[in-house]
Amino acid sequence: MLTVYGRATSSNVQIVMWTLAELGIAHERLDYGHAHGGLDTAEYGEMNPHRRVPVLRDGDLVIWESCAILRYLAAKYGDGGAFWPADPTARAPIDMWAEWGKNELSQSFTVPIFWPRVRTAATKRDEAALTAAIARFNALLTRLAPQLGGKRYVCGEALSAADITIGHLLYRWFTIDVARDPNPNVEAYYDRLTQLETYRQHVMVDYSILRDPEA
Repeated sequence: MLTVYGRATSSNVQIVMWTLAELGIAHERLDYGHAHGGLDTAEYGEMNPHRRVPVLRDGDLVIWESCAILRYLAAKYGDGGAFWPADPTARAPIDMWAEWGKNELSQSFTVPIFWPRVRTAATKRDEAALTAAIARFNALLTRLAPQLGGKRYVCGEALSAADITIGHLLYRWFTIDVARDPNPNVEAYYDRLTQLETYRQHVMVDYSILRDPEA
């Protein structure tokens, strides 16, 4: 039995949980982080010196960083198919979009948009910075839109690791009060994701506990 350490409301934990569900891997998840605490213990520090979630334990192996965990799970427990192909040539476009999703897209959303809009009191919010961040994120989604044209998922008709790193952000993007530019391809893609039971269970998670009451 694999063990995931991390709260369900963490977007990085959601990357791991959605991957586990897509690959059908038996696991347990333990609540760590935010209101649950546990990150400051000596035991947790031995697993992850950065004291962040998620952490995956698979027997004696301990892995931190959500995308490192994603790749490990896909390599060890996947079938080498469309989710994360064994062939490096077939895997390359998936890796490119997965990296873009985890790095540029995620870094342009979570801290610059989600935190100030949801986790920060309105009186402490830098509205100009938030408006600029929203404009930048909308622009990034316009880069994604052509990639989704004529395809069900980011890299084809089958869900892949690229969908995990990109798609997990969209639930929060479409459920917070921000100015979203019209983007039919991305909107349709998000609608398709919401039809997946794995997405509903592990990504469409109530994040109200994270909301500042004065946000």
